[in-house]
Amino acid sequence: MPQPRSAQKLMGLFAEKTFVDLPAIRSALGEVSIQTAFRYLKLIPYRRSYNHNGRYYALYEASRFDRRGLWSFEGIHFSVDGSLRNTVKRLVHEAPAGATHRALQLQLQLRVHNTLLELWRKAEIGRESLAGFYVYLHPEDAVREAQLIRRREQLAVQQAENEVTDAIVIEVLLVLIRHPGSELAVVVRRLRGHSPPILGEHVRVVFDRYDLEHLGEKGGRSRR
Repeated sequence: MPQPRSAQKLMGLFAEKTFVDLPAIRSALGEVSIQTAFRYLKLIPYRRSYNHNGRYYALYEASRFDRRGLWSFEGIHFSVDGSLRNTVKRLVHEAPAGATHRALQLQLQLRVHNTLLELWRKAEIGRESLAGFYVYLHPEDAVREAQLIRRREQLAVQQAENEVTDAIVIEVLLVLIRHPGSELAVVVRRLRGHSPPILGEHVRVVFDRYDLEHLGEKGGRSRR
């Protein structure tokens, strides 16, 4: 079915401009009213910017958007969801370990505190206070609990990373020098009784930081 002439005009406008504002759309359609402009916009796939108070419009092309469903051009930000509210809600729901305001701010390149508060008050997202800040979560119990488990695991890793000193790194490396190819569990066992204690989480941080798991596997194979 051929497109109506109004839709063809809009497609032509978006072919010339990456994004446009409402006055440009009205002008391209023959100085129509705002209501008429929106009626014609419904004839084509478009997205409205989620910053600048939704002032700008762009043709929706899936290839423009990254894996998070976001796309920016010259400081104008767009989302596959259209509005900031829907975007924040989706990102919180999809986040494996929930999402913080800071993380969302970095992703969306603007503050979203008020949006998060509105979604939480309407029970469209949940939230929990962890380590002194709010983590925003899926409203469904099963998904929320899975997100919380993942977030607590991340916090435990971060805490362990902060606790790993140069002295701990040296002790782990000394075990590996004396016992080449030792796996993580073996290193943890050999460090039992160390003062101050060196925990399994600390050894894991050192293994990950220096890719020692891979070296241990190579060492293990070489002894066969």
